[in-house]
Amino acid sequence: MKRSLIVVPVLGLLAVACGGGEAGSGGDEVTLVTHDSFAVSDEVLDRFTEETGYTVRVLRGGDAGIVVNQAVLSQGNPQGDVLFGVDNTLLSRTLDEGVFDPHEAEGLAAVPEEYRLDGQEHRVTPVDTGDICVNYDRAWFEDRGLAPPATFEDLADPAYRDLLVVQNAATSSPGLGFLLATVAAYGTDGWQDYWQRLADNGVEVVDGWEQAYNERFSGAGDGDRPLVVSYASSPPAGVVYGGEERPAQAPTGVAPDTCFRQIEFAGLLAGAANEEGGRALLDFLLSQEFQEDMPLQMFVNPVREDAALPEEFTRYGEVVDEPLTVDAELIAAHREEWIDEWTSLVVR
Repeated sequence: MKRSLIVVPVLGLLAVACGGGEAGSGGDEVTLVTHDSFAVSDEVLDRFTEETGYTVRVLRGGDAGIVVNQAVLSQGNPQGDVLFGVDNTLLSRTLDEGVFDPHEAEGLAAVPEEYRLDGQEHRVTPVDTGDICVNYDRAWFEDRGLAPPATFEDLADPAYRDLLVVQNAATSSPGLGFLLATVAAYGTDGWQDYWQRLADNGVEVVDGWEQAYNERFSGAGDGDRPLVVSYASSPPAGVVYGGEERPAQAPTGVAPDTCFRQIEFAGLLAGAANEEGGRALLDFLLSQEFQEDMPLQMFVNPVREDAALPEEFTRYGEVVDEPLTVDAELIAAHREEWIDEWTSLVVR
């Protein structure tokens, strides 16, 4: 099947309409608002169009924090029908602001209760999980005979000065997740001193994950920072995109003691122009087909217990047995306060 591809700027977002056949005209289009890292294989997306008649228009608007901020500002008059990418660090803000209408997605029974953070209201559907962790460039450290950092304390050690790049906690969900990891590790009254030490040790702050990982991290491109905040499931990407030969280990590694558990959700935007199409798209995001496609597209874990994982993902990804967490109510009560404090400490 041929795919149509339309790229246009829409209110500061990048719009890509994908599909085939007669879908895509008038009410046959459903719009997904998401972050820059959203990806799905052509074949899987085309099958959604074949099965439902809906063409999917994808609006990518930067990192998840920016996308969520825009969704809150446009509440009731949304830029699309479904939003994907709000996570447990930002979820309470969207729920408090009435951003989503309820939908109990097909396939939810295959998702563990621990990922259903909205209980029985079903305003959001869990789609994936990932552990936000510091990643390191193995070759960079091996070439210098320096052990990669394993703990938060290591990152503040002068031996690792000017090596770490992180995302802005005010605009990026991985950046906010990493801030929350330090809250979990050092407490609500101790994380500030820790971040002051990181600032004194030369931590670099950029707006979002794409810039941090693909531009500043030496393990993925031409950057000069061998430490980056990313995911425990990021190392398989270096293998998959590194050529056909499969190495004994991934070119990047993970510091598991720095990991914070992230859960990503999707929801039907209140006031959606195509509510029926939006509900069909939410069912699709939780379908086994999409869930099994996701690990090697976005390098995150599916939430369905019956979704099979590819060999590259299980072989090269890091399993984090005890990720750091912060209670959802504590996040909701202090998120903005913590972001303001963090900004005053590290954003110059």
